[in-house]
Amino acid sequence: MSEADPQIVSGKVENWHLGPIFDIDAHIDPPKDMWANYLPAHLKDRAPQLVHEDDADYIVFEGKKTPFMMINNQAGRKGKDFKMKGRVTDVRPIWDPEVRLGDMDTDGMDYALMFGGGPLGTQDNELYIASYDAYNRWVMDFAQAAPDRLFPVGYVTMRDVDETVEQVKKLAKMGFKAINMPAFPQNKDAWSTSSGVAALKDGQVSALTGDRNSPLQYSDPAFDKFWATIVDLDLALTFHLGGRVPRFGQKEFFLADMPMSKLAMAEPIGILIYNCVFDRFPGLRIASVESGVGWMAWFAEYCDRTWEKQRYWTQSELKNPPSYYMDQNVWGSFINDRTGILMRNQPGGKNIMWSSDYPHSETTFPNSHQVILRDFEGVPEDDIRDIICNNAKKFLRVD
Repeated sequence: MSEADPQIVSGKVENWHLGPIFDIDAHIDPPKDMWANYLPAHLKDRAPQLVHEDDADYIVFEGKKTPFMMINNQAGRKGKDFKMKGRVTDVRPIWDPEVRLGDMDTDGMDYALMFGGGPLGTQDNELYIASYDAYNRWVMDFAQAAPDRLFPVGYVTMRDVDETVEQVKKLAKMGFKAINMPAFPQNKDAWSTSSGVAALKDGQVSALTGDRNSPLQYSDPAFDKFWATIVDLDLALTFHLGGRVPRFGQKEFFLADMPMSKLAMAEPIGILIYNCVFDRFPGLRIASVESGVGWMAWFAEYCDRTWEKQRYWTQSELKNPPSYYMDQNVWGSFINDRTGILMRNQPGGKNIMWSSDYPHSETTFPNSHQVILRDFEGVPEDDIRDIICNNAKKFLRVD
């Protein structure tokens, strides 16, 4: 039993009348022995090791010892009880399918799209690439505990288009419905990035962020092969933040960084719109996950008005106003965003999806029913059903 267990009291509403809930942004962390179990045999001895010491647990990897960080697993804790460092036994064992499904039942969640914990933060190319594959195989195995409820997201490198295309094809054969991509392409050395965060290894940051200054950009025609593959396989793409990574563990920056990490996702979306990616691939579906959605209608209107005036000297070849693509191709998810809910009928604000962010520090668990009722007050029930379930199913193409 973890420290958080005694605090978990279900807030599920009896006689819930709003139908099933699809949590479009839940998280999964693998157990610490996963890497040794799933890496290739000749790399197993290089897997991270968990070490128990008198003051806390530590992760030993490539000769370095770092504290076991808890920011990503605060399920069951109230804000005043959050802990940043501690022991594995201090957190919910969400890598146990029985615990995970039990928590979903406690919170009234019917389905979950799971974002996860790869790759390893190494600078060794073989180990770095192998860690993507190890994580993807583990999370798909995990999802088999309830394949009709648990939908894992696959992770790929984004440093070479041909390499990424082959990885995507493999993940599609494995049964993945969604692929996560960094906010910007990676450098040739995928583990290097100019967007480093002190508390995280560059290779891990790069998996979410890539590098804004990478010589390879999503505007490059070389990516057309990638977009075409995604459309042909009918996969959904996600950005899971990454435009700007909060400086976790640094108190003086963290609170100010958090809203900027959401708003910064406008940049990669704008790059795709203005470089006519959606004109060339109208079937492409991309979601900005955990970025909130209240800014999306404003972004669409601002882009429309700017494009109307600036499209001539910039020689824009866009066939429609930017808001058209926001409504046709771009989706967004939120946790607490009453503003975004109220903007749901505005251009750019229509494709929105609710999430619990379980078990991160912003999670609504175990009171998601109550949060939904609060944030959706006065909203027609059909609209609520779309935002808490139907839109997610439409995005992922699942029944």
